[in-house]
Amino acid sequence: MNNKYIYLLEFYSTNLVMKFILLILCPFLLMSAGIYSPGFKKIFNGKDLSGWTIHGTEKWYVENGDLVCESGPDKQYGYLSTNTSYHNFILDLNFKLEANGNSGVFIRSGIEGTKITGWQVEVAPKDHHTGGIYESYGRGWLIQPKPEDEKMLKPDDWNNLRIQVVNDEVTTWLNSKQIVYLKDQKIGQGKGFVALQIHDGGGIKVRWKNIRIKQLK
Repeated sequence: MNNKYIYLLEFYSTNLVMKFILLILCPFLLMSAGIYSPGFKKIFNGKDLSGWTIHGTEKWYVENGDLVCESGPDKQYGYLSTNTSYHNFILDLNFKLEANGNSGVFIRSGIEGTKITGWQVEVAPKDHHTGGIYESYGRGWLIQPKPEDEKMLKPDDWNNLRIQVVNDEVTTWLNSKQIVYLKDQKIGQGKGFVALQIHDGGGIKVRWKNIRIKQLK
């Protein structure tokens, strides 16, 4: 066979193999890029609650590598806060609502007993404003998702929540969809930790995993 045709055959064969390999590997590469994005640091180790503090009598524990919050017999508010304060950052995590998932993620917050001050990015059942921003013991709801964006929540599966806080601006994403953007002077003046919440009333159980943070200037 002519050397030219042998070269062309080898060239196209090699390219077909490479395309096949890329088709197989691409989803895994993209997944890895999302999990191990540069600058992000895990703040939950998947083994215990090191680096966190429990507030209240509700249940916080680790099961099969997941962080679980569950209502206790007192059926009161409960919080799990980071021992470190974070000002400007991107927080990325996954959550799954196993029962009534009325929960949330607090930013730039402080606490006395179980009375928390700060701003909550809502995590809640369907059509209850997951990704919206609520000010506890203050102005209440500051911004809620559009009705069509409420559909981004997967009630029976894992969801990805991303929160970006830069000075007086907060942006949230749910499953890669931007949900809200808020510019607020009071938030800009806030300081404090990140915290997860259990709402009062009982019957709540939420799983969390892949909790990572990237600090910004």
